[in-house]
Amino acid sequence: MAPRVVSVEADGGSRGNPGPAGYGAVVRDAETGEVLAERSESLGTATNNVAEYQGLIAGLTAAAELGAAEVDVRMDSKLVVEQMCGRWQIKHPGLRPLAAQAAGLVGRFAAVRFTWIPREQNRHADALANAAMDTAAGRPASVPTTGRPPATPATGSDPATAPASWEPRPSFTATRLILVRHGETEYTEQRRYSGRGDVPLSEKGRAQVRATGARVAELAPSVGAVLSSPLSRCTATAASIAEALGGDVPVRTEDDLIECDFGQWEGRTFTEVREQWPGEMDAWLASPRIAPPGGESFTHVAERAHRVVTGLLTAYPGETVVVVSHVSPIKLVLRDALAAGDGFLHRLFLDAAGISVLDMWPDGGVAVRTVNDTAHLAKID
Repeated sequence: MAPRVVSVEADGGSRGNPGPAGYGAVVRDAETGEVLAERSESLGTATNNVAEYQGLIAGLTAAAELGAAEVDVRMDSKLVVEQMCGRWQIKHPGLRPLAAQAAGLVGRFAAVRFTWIPREQNRHADALANAAMDTAAGRPASVPTTGRPPATPATGSDPATAPASWEPRPSFTATRLILVRHGETEYTEQRRYSGRGDVPLSEKGRAQVRATGARVAELAPSVGAVLSSPLSRCTATAASIAEALGGDVPVRTEDDLIECDFGQWEGRTFTEVREQWPGEMDAWLASPRIAPPGGESFTHVAERAHRVVTGLLTAYPGETVVVVSHVSPIKLVLRDALAAGDGFLHRLFLDAAGISVLDMWPDGGVAVRTVNDTAHLAKID
């Protein structure tokens, strides 16, 4: 006997918007949560919104085929939910036929209720949609296009039924950035401002980067790219990581990853700068728009770091990328990822050879998983 009330969870997306697109939809018994039907399909090249509407249409069609009388539609697309509820106008002409088709399906049921949900509560449909996008892009599907997404080995939980706090999004949909600060230098040990000066790794720093390479290889056996600041303390760190990864991934230098230019403060300690430039130091600490005398502002460094991150999300969707840089660029990436204020820049401490990990999704979602991990350095004197 068909359940009277079902829930439809639907999602869709594209990699490039427009780009390789696909959708996923799951129909459940509203009372028991049992999966009654799954639908997913690659759409070739399309936009996110088109794919989301196609997911809705597929879910409603499946619910009608099951003979349901009432449907609770749950989607993480605010646009589709608001348009189907009549609160937002459908301005894009390419969406109007799809909305009309969905509305026609809605008329086949006694009642249809639309609810927006966070993406973490839509993991099952999201996984199916991403598998369809993989197929559209000519890549191996991340999960089967039918059947539930596999359980995550770390917990043994099924993403389709786990609580919302279990995992923000399926990790395979994100580009993972492993941010590594270079190993220690003479300036690092002496707590001196070290910007554009090409200060090499110290003996301790070389030991640190060997341990860091081993740790990164544990975290990410498969890496799409290793990027590095052009300064030698970073390229040496990146080379050690690449070697630990098997030497198959070359190190690519990126000028935008270079450290902040500290101008006249280069090579000086905080105490020395405070004594000689007290007013300039106060202004610099108060605003990221202020540059050290003859140097570069954090605002400008943030623009450079943002260009790098944006480029990586486009070039390596769903892959892991190692980024070897300096304190300032890494702090600024973490500040933005955590939606933190500017005071964060002077409160977060990043150790030499420390590792931070974050996942970034094409829709703007971010999960910061690790900040300044230094456990791998415990045995280094």
